[in-house]
Amino acid sequence: MRFVLASQSPARLAVLRAAGVEPVVRVSGVDEDALTASLADAKPAELVTALATAKAEAIATAPDDGTYDDAVVVGCDSMLMTADGDVHGKPGTVEVARERWKKMAGTTGTLLTGHAVLRMRGGEVVDRAAGHEATLVRFGRPTDDELEAYLATGEPLQVAGGFTLDGQGGWFVDGIDGDPSSVIGISLPLTRKLLRQVGVAVSDMW
Repeated sequence: MRFVLASQSPARLAVLRAAGVEPVVRVSGVDEDALTASLADAKPAELVTALATAKAEAIATAPDDGTYDDAVVVGCDSMLMTADGDVHGKPGTVEVARERWKKMAGTTGTLLTGHAVLRMRGGEVVDRAAGHEATLVRFGRPTDDELEAYLATGEPLQVAGGFTLDGQGGWFVDGIDGDPSSVIGISLPLTRKLLRQVGVAVSDMW
């Protein structure tokens, strides 16, 4: 059985590899901004789950070379809900990342990660499960010089919330309450539970 990761995130790939899974990586190409705009009334947890599901569905319906004869396709999406209730994805630019860090420094945010698992047999989806994980993140207060140095690395521009736990951003996270793998990008406990719901044991992937 193959584990197909519907994400190009190197952090998610690293988490899975460290946990004994060597996934097949596929990139969905889902227009996240357009889908988010179409779900303007969705609650944050519903939004990340819907985005994860869309990514998994896009991969599952793409032309197949036999990969999906016996496989699970796993889609993921993450967003940060700040203390003021705003929800943020990837900053994209230094200016946006700087503004967000100025607001969230010294506060607590909630990292929401949505996952979708599709069970594939013979190239068809035969079962599915989806859910989300919420983890509290306590942000430190980087000095202006530290923040500018961090922004200059480029790391915060393409990650949800503008920070990482497993990279240079980890210097500015004082702590978390919840699942660290979820903050990195793919929750191992949630993925295990969703796999179980579609009749797959995580040990089948080892």
